[in-house]
Amino acid sequence: MKAVRFLLCLLLLSTRLIGHADRLNDKIQNRPYADLRPWHLGFSVGLHTQDLSFSNNGLVTDDGESWFVEQPSFSPGFCVNGLVDLRLNEYFSVRFTPGLYFGNREVTMVNTANSEDSRLKQNLKSTFVVLPIDLKFAGQRYRNCRPYLVGGLMPAFDVSKKRTDYIKLKSADLYLEVGFGCDFYLPYFKLNPEIKFCFGLTDVIQHDRPDLVDDPATMKITNSLKRATSQMVVLTFYFE
Repeated sequence: MKAVRFLLCLLLLSTRLIGHADRLNDKIQNRPYADLRPWHLGFSVGLHTQDLSFSNNGLVTDDGESWFVEQPSFSPGFCVNGLVDLRLNEYFSVRFTPGLYFGNREVTMVNTANSEDSRLKQNLKSTFVVLPIDLKFAGQRYRNCRPYLVGGLMPAFDVSKKRTDYIKLKSADLYLEVGFGCDFYLPYFKLNPEIKFCFGLTDVIQHDRPDLVDDPATMKITNSLKRATSQMVVLTFYFE
C-alpha cells in the first residue's frame, strides 16, 4: 500500500504541475487535430513496483519444519515502452505498447514451526519484455486536457538469467490491466501521465525443479508453496 500511495502522490503532483501550466495557456487550444489522425506513435518512461502474492499449503517436512513465504516490502523499478495508437472512433482507440520492465522482488521465508526467528531471504531480479494491448476510452476534451480509462492484457516474458535458488519463477506470465490517465495537449506534443494496475492471471512458481533433486533442504521451500501470482502498479509518462 505504501508503494501505491507513493505512485499516486507522484501522479497527483505531476498532474497539478501540468494543469497549472495548462491554465496559463488555456485560451489557446494546442494541437486541435491531434486526435483525428488514424494512428500515431510515441514512447513512455516510468516507475513500477512488483509484488508476489503467495499461497502457502502448510506442508510440514520430515524435520518438523513449516515454511511461510511472503514479500514484506517493495522496491521501485524502471520501465520504458514504445507506443502505437490506432484510432477507432471519437472516444475509443487501441494501443500497443511493447517495452522493458526492470525490477526486483525480495521475498522472506519463515519457519513458523521454530520458536526462534528462522528466516531465509531471496532477491528475485527480473527483466520483463512486455507486449501490452489496451483499449483506451477517452472522455470529452476540455481545453487542453482529456481524461481517459484503459484496460487490456499484457503478456510478459522474463529474459533475465535464472539461477538455482530456493524459489524459481516461470519465464512467462499474463496480466490483466486497468488504469486511468489524462492527455495534456502541449504546444508540440501530448504528455499523458498514467497509473495502471496489473494483476497476474497464472501461477508463476516453477514447481518442477530437477535442479534441486539432490538438494531437499532447498526444495522444501518450493514444496511449501501452492501457487503465487504477480501484481504490479505502474506509473508512466507517455509522450505522443
